[in-house]
Amino acid sequence: MESQQTLSAEIAAIHQQHRDAVAAGETPETQPRRNFPPYRSSLLRHPTKSLHHADPETIELVSPAFGERDVHPLEADLTIQHDGEPIGERIVVAGRVLDGDGRPVRNQLVEVWQANAAGRYVHKRDQHPAPIDPNFTGVGRVITGDDGEYRFTTIKPAPYPWKNHHNAWRPAHIHFSMFGTEFTQRIVTQMYFPGDPLFDLDPIYQSITDQRARDRLVAVYDHSLTSHEWATGYRWDIVLTGGDRTWTEDDAEAEEH
Repeated sequence: MESQQTLSAEIAAIHQQHRDAVAAGETPETQPRRNFPPYRSSLLRHPTKSLHHADPETIELVSPAFGERDVHPLEADLTIQHDGEPIGERIVVAGRVLDGDGRPVRNQLVEVWQANAAGRYVHKRDQHPAPIDPNFTGVGRVITGDDGEYRFTTIKPAPYPWKNHHNAWRPAHIHFSMFGTEFTQRIVTQMYFPGDPLFDLDPIYQSITDQRARDRLVAVYDHSLTSHEWATGYRWDIVLTGGDRTWTEDDAEAEEH
């Protein structure tokens, strides 16, 4: 398998090409390239042929549906879904869902999923030798409030290995999904934690060639969200449109890496 050094050199070369293009007057790339060679399987995670038009109304006839009453407030606390306490650092993650003009997006379904404190998902495809926490499933959901706000209580996830190259590790992150006003509008993104030493080594995070756009995926520590002897806190806003839009994945990329 290829080494991290090989992948890092490829990432550095692509980023330098982007910086040179911006210096020459081109617009910065704030969204990831569909085919980012250091992310080896990216070629398999996006369409390679022309897309076909689909009638949105026909799609919605067979799509799932939900109402505000279908989402219970307790679903936003990922630490109380089982009989015992999950292992790990308890955290609060809160923020707002906004449009490109800074206006709140109300009544938005926000779903999260993540690895546990050992870096393991409760998923049959995740077989790396880290313990599964019987008291932590790692999924939750909430409806945004009038100010576009959301809030989750969870456990801080750990990094985990993946098979992109030899000794490849993903930075700790939480997956976010938003459904807009229709299920055909679903977008998926990832939130990272500040100061992670794996940022520079991760081809998925680095597939966004613009540094400012990458920075928008990183939450900030917010002491006002903490609880005495209970939880630390992180704040992260999600911008759906405009020049400061939060990076989002294609549906095909939304499966766990």
